[in-house]
Amino acid sequence: MIRCILIDDEPLALQQMESYISKIPYLELVSSCQSAIDAQEVLKQEKIDAMFCDINLPELSGLDFVKSLENPPMVVFTTAYSEYAVEGFHLNAIDYLLKPFGFDDMKRAADKIKKRYDALRTLQEVSQIDEDDAIFLKTEYKIVRINIGHIRYVEAMSEYLRIYLEDYPRPIIVLLSMKKMEERLPSRSFMRVHRSYIINLKKIKEVSKNRIVLDDDVEVPIGDSYRDQFNAYINSKFLSK
Repeated sequence: MIRCILIDDEPLALQQMESYISKIPYLELVSSCQSAIDAQEVLKQEKIDAMFCDINLPELSGLDFVKSLENPPMVVFTTAYSEYAVEGFHLNAIDYLLKPFGFDDMKRAADKIKKRYDALRTLQEVSQIDEDDAIFLKTEYKIVRINIGHIRYVEAMSEYLRIYLEDYPRPIIVLLSMKKMEERLPSRSFMRVHRSYIINLKKIKEVSKNRIVLDDDVEVPIGDSYRDQFNAYINSKFLSK
């Protein structure tokens, strides 16, 4: 269950959102708060995964409240004023609901929360493979030993893989599926970011909208179906003011 709180100074708005949440099976409502100050107390005492937060709150606005949190939960902002949308998304908000909104809007935002939550849980799974472990692969009629930590990225080409290493002048080409390689590499250090690419997360140098630049200036595309998991990883490491 995804544990969430509601923050809104309007009792009727809270009641409506409580009703919506009761119809979403993967959400568990922990508390409804009428101010950011009340919500701060809840966050101190409870593990909260997500919050639906009004922007126009007494004493402390929803935007300032989220800015004040060192490790904020996933946030969906709710407000009657559309001009706050850009600033909300600058705070890595999952979604922005413009009042008045209905159940379908709430469910859409909740689905985005669940997608991010599932991606983060996948990233947090502890791999059973030691990072300094090695694999043996058959290539060019011989078997070679590869240190997993030395793999920079893996590229698929038809039934073969190109494995690029930090200590090898050219890629090693092996007859192997991406699925098998993905299963063998430790998930805390490697991620599939495209149907044709697995990267070593420690080799990331820059990230643009659709591309990852590795430390050797190689650019790797981000596939649409892998974007949420990769963004969840980046957000988990993101340092902001």
